[in-house]
Amino acid sequence: MEQLQRLCARLDGINASVGRVAAWLSIPIIVIVVLDVVTRRFFTLGSVTLQELEWHLHAVLFLFCAAYAYIDDAHVRVDIFRARLGRRHRAWIELLGAVFFLTPYSIVMVVLGSQFVTDSYLLNEVSDAPGGLPYRFVIKSALPIGFLLLATQGVSTAVKQVLILKHHGGKAGVDVR
Repeated sequence: MEQLQRLCARLDGINASVGRVAAWLSIPIIVIVVLDVVTRRFFTLGSVTLQELEWHLHAVLFLFCAAYAYIDDAHVRVDIFRARLGRRHRAWIELLGAVFFLTPYSIVMVVLGSQFVTDSYLLNEVSDAPGGLPYRFVIKSALPIGFLLLATQGVSTAVKQVLILKHHGGKAGVDVR
């Protein structure tokens, strides 16, 4: 039991650390967007590189912070019915969602995303746009990494829900958020 709690704490810690570091990408994104808008509007200078860098950083920010958001229950959810349920019923819903939807989907995305990255690397894929960024496999690698983080958070969440259910609503000090 204690080992499962330590596993959850370790997975949560990894995902929280990655998420906190990735969240700092919002600052360069803001700078790049402002620079892009100002140079386009006032100097009629467009930069494909800046535009691509914007969406690359947005992708990394989203993919690397998704598991972090899930830890703190900050992800999007429809709470109309769930909010009225007791802790035990919420734990069942969360467990079923993690086991049957989140984790399997994330694993599929890791497998398919890894092939996506490999193909891009082998083709030496670059941007189709003139002046675009090279090494497209670098940004594509964020996809399987982000979903791997999400899959590990799904496992952590599932384990925490099992512990809640086993200990009748968390009476044994199971830390779940």
